Amino acid sequence: MRAVESVDNILQKDILRKPDLVSLLSMAPDKAKLLFRKAQKVKAETVGRKVYLRGLIEYSNICSKNCLYCGIRKGNAQNTRYRLSEEEVILAAKYAWRNRFASIVLQAGEVRSPEFIAVIEHLLKEITRITNREMHITLSLGEQTPETYRRWYEAGAHRYLLRIETSNQALYRKLHPHDEQHDFSGRITALKALRAIGYQVGTGVMIGLPFQTLSDLADDLIFFREFDVDMVGMGPYIEHEDTPLFHLRGSIPSREDRLALSLKMVAILRILMKDINIAATTAMQALDRRGRQKALQAGANVVMPNLTPSAYRQSYLLYADKPGVKDDAGGSTERMEEDIRRAGDTIAYGEWGDSKHFNEKRKRDEHLSKS
Repeated sequence: MRAVESVDNILQKDILRKPDLVSLLSMAPDKAKLLFRKAQKVKAETVGRKVYLRGLIEYSNICSKNCLYCGIRKGNAQNTRYRLSEEEVILAAKYAWRNRFASIVLQAGEVRSPEFIAVIEHLLKEITRITNREMHITLSLGEQTPETYRRWYEAGAHRYLLRIETSNQALYRKLHPHDEQHDFSGRITALKALRAIGYQVGTGVMIGLPFQTLSDLADDLIFFREFDVDMVGMGPYIEHEDTPLFHLRGSIPSREDRLALSLKMVAILRILMKDINIAATTAMQALDRRGRQKALQAGANVVMPNLTPSAYRQSYLLYADKPGVKDDAGGSTERMEEDIRRAGDTIAYGEWGDSKHFNEKRKRDEHLSKS
């Protein structure tokens, strides 16, 4: 009984500190119901029971990075590399527009060549043109220079997702090669540049990594709050056999425990940062057919149905067992709609779903500039 009372007391606090976060993360599954109930209440009161759609277009699996956990890392010779044509990207964007998604995500491995930068800039302008500026565009294209970020912003991008993977710099080094291209401080600098330019800034972490502790995850949540992010996409770490980190698979939590931790992270973050956008990520669905639905019930309010042409999906595997690789856009959309209905939410068709947190900050900034 004391444990239940303790959790209840923690959830009544206006400000949650690190010991509170660790306590919530360490709760047994049967005790977590209080947490999820509180997160669902906060979600309903602040961002509502609407779920915003982000049609995901996986533009390319070509990457210059060699992150030790990632299936599309440069050093993975087993992967067949691809890049969508302009026509394929435009067709996917038109599908989203005609089906009233109102927002897409253009995602790819990290490339910094002048050609890549120019192609993305062109695609942004074309998507904006053909959709009569009705489509909001999120980019997830890794670390770039401020100049590149500005070019893409001026071409039509509105949001940018750049995951930190972990806020623990020592753990970060265990997930990446030790060189200038894989530097934690560089990622933080990139996030700051995105904010200065005017993007809605998103980030995220992996949950259940080798060497990771509950204290690390609590620090991740604190990082989100202190950096004042606008949106978060996070989910369970899922091992990939063609990566160097695969040999540590015996040291990580079970798939069930990784999903449970991920759902707790979503719920706690909803309580910590009430009005941000939080994604129900595909990785949760990879561990549990109802993973996306459970994430929505834990406080998430964004889903990303995959619009990548089915011929390429098998090649964009950041981790093993990725769901939906054989679906077409219609199949992905149908499954997404079903999950949202079962979660008790409604689909916000035709709405951009901008971060309420971002909009409130912008209003405050405008007020201060006038005063």
